[in-house]
Amino acid sequence: MMQNVPRAQTAAGAWNMPQLSAIVITRNEAANIGACLDSLAFCDERIVVDCGSTDATVEIARQKGARVEFHEWRGFGLQKNYALSLATGIWVLSLDADERVSDDLAAAIKGAIAEGGADAFEFPRLSSFCGRQMRHSGWYPDYVLRLFRRGIASFDDVIVHERVIYAGKVKRLHPPLLHYPVRKLEDALSRMDRYSTASAQAILASGRRVSFFTGIGHGLFAFLRTYVLRAGFLDGPEGFLLAVANAQGSFYRYMKVWLAARQARK
Repeated sequence: MMQNVPRAQTAAGAWNMPQLSAIVITRNEAANIGACLDSLAFCDERIVVDCGSTDATVEIARQKGARVEFHEWRGFGLQKNYALSLATGIWVLSLDADERVSDDLAAAIKGAIAEGGADAFEFPRLSSFCGRQMRHSGWYPDYVLRLFRRGIASFDDVIVHERVIYAGKVKRLHPPLLHYPVRKLEDALSRMDRYSTASAQAILASGRRVSFFTGIGHGLFAFLRTYVLRAGFLDGPEGFLLAVANAQGSFYRYMKVWLAARQARK
């Protein structure tokens, strides 16, 4: 639910609220949350919403000075909307635990909200795969809208691949958001399994029918799109590994749908 928030007040003492709130959702992100929150030290308020981590995520977040709240998992969009509901700043910056704000991007963000020339800002995201920054393969520039005035935006309620729904003027900042989704190949396999399951659930919920050959076709196309059409071959060996991982993710997404539908018919 969007809230109506005044854009500005200049009278001395008129604002008792933070200027910039950062929100992060987590589950078992002990390896990431510390560095993520450190990169958000320039924010006035840092909020972490956890859905039941069994590692040290919550303890690390509290040690870093963040406000930590629990919320039962119901999907990425709903989880981020809950985090958004806790923010009190005039502006909100939404990050994932495996993302980092560089010093250059932090300076650009502070300058943007000081100028107030737009209601939301997007910036390129530079992602790493097994230690290599991927500048091709469809991974860059990958513009993401993450900074917006509180009250003009919310997240849609899809299970996976949520996006910001906003009203108002949007501008772009140039420094990239750093993203570390896959540090080792095991991370790619785990990520592929999680996301293919979530995407399969969304397809099943839509009632869409798929066949055994749907998965084969989508898997082959995912490889060709990543490695050839999006020039993944320019990303070296990691580009090939990413193309294979994308193909597997697409293949298993539709295979999970096909198997679930076949089981339901029995």
